[in-house]
Amino acid sequence: MTDQPILLAESGGIATITLNRPAVMNALSSQLRADMLAAIRQAETRNRVIVFTGAGRAFCSGQDLADAQRLGTDVPFEQILNDEYVPLLRAIYDCPLPTIAAVNGVAAGAGANLALAADVVIATESASFVQAFTKIGLIPDAGGTWWLPRQIGAARAMGACLFADKITARQAESWGMIYEAVADAAFAARVAERAQHLAQGPTGAYRAVKQAIRSSFAHDLDAQLALEAQLQGAAGTSADFREGVAAFLEKRSPRFTGA
Repeated sequence: MTDQPILLAESGGIATITLNRPAVMNALSSQLRADMLAAIRQAETRNRVIVFTGAGRAFCSGQDLADAQRLGTDVPFEQILNDEYVPLLRAIYDCPLPTIAAVNGVAAGAGANLALAADVVIATESASFVQAFTKIGLIPDAGGTWWLPRQIGAARAMGACLFADKITARQAESWGMIYEAVADAAFAARVAERAQHLAQGPTGAYRAVKQAIRSSFAHDLDAQLALEAQLQGAAGTSADFREGVAAFLEKRSPRFTGA
């Protein structure tokens, strides 16, 4: 396998971005972060779904501590987070395409929160999630203190961050941290099936779904109903809506184009 820290494969509207440092469990170096951001920018212009996964036995073990020796000395933590992590996390979260984090193994520290930035997290049953930060005297970053309370509630988020307990994929699924945990033997096929479904779907409607759900946390009911009406009004003029209705009436599968 190539020694590039990020691999980008594109086929059938599906872009797969693989963190490719298996010898260090895909730890996040500065180069990996820069290459991953570039891969996302490239992939989102010519695909309909992006899948993130890891090479080898881990999804991502978090910050590369060997690479981070300069942190807090030559370059402050705050600068690294603002200059390197924030653009990457925003690129995932704000991506105009549906995103899937295919968590193939341990996701620890910033690696766990990188996965949680995606729209949907599908994990293999043997995977786990660890907010490992307090083990080295730090606090959760990379969005962990924002995503976790919203996904699993304040009590579980607090416990996960204070104790740095390992959360199994099945536990994460039951808590609502991730969408689904899949038996290891079925994992690759399930991720491919889910990615194919999104790649063949109404991309514009997916974009509006993301906007509506995320906006709901800042809206009262009236504001959310108004946003729904606005987004539905736009969706109702799309070619995908016309195709969806035609397919329903003709009793066939729709052929969405993303328009």
